[in-house]
Amino acid sequence: MTVAAERHPNERAPGTADANGVEAFVRKFDKELASGITALTLLGVLAAGEPLYGYQIAKRLERDAGAALTGKQGALYPVLRGLEAAALLSSEVQPSLSGPPRRYYRITALGREALAQCTTRWRAARRIVDTILGGEHA
Repeated sequence: MTVAAERHPNERAPGTADANGVEAFVRKFDKELASGITALTLLGVLAAGEPLYGYQIAKRLERDAGAALTGKQGALYPVLRGLEAAALLSSEVQPSLSGPPRRYYRITALGREALAQCTTRWRAARRIVDTILGGEHA
């Protein structure tokens, strides 16, 4: 007598993969991962030096991260506003000699503390994932 394995009600039978479900999962994963990475790298860029305005931040990220962040400049501004709302960044509008006024962002003491804690968590998570998936840091 064979006993059929119980399946979760939403689980499909073997061989009947739902490509749309996989695509939706991967899109959600990418969005959540990008959100965290963007916030962490923005804090890191601003912790490295003087206050910067949005375009300078985008160029610094592009220079340091290459194509990985190219073309996502518009996505930086909502993250910058969110970090400022959380008091991790402060900003100041200054006149520009070559165009409209610019908003310069600087990291706050609270932002530096958040950066330190998130960096520790990032490195621990990376080690765990690399160990499980057999990555280069394993």
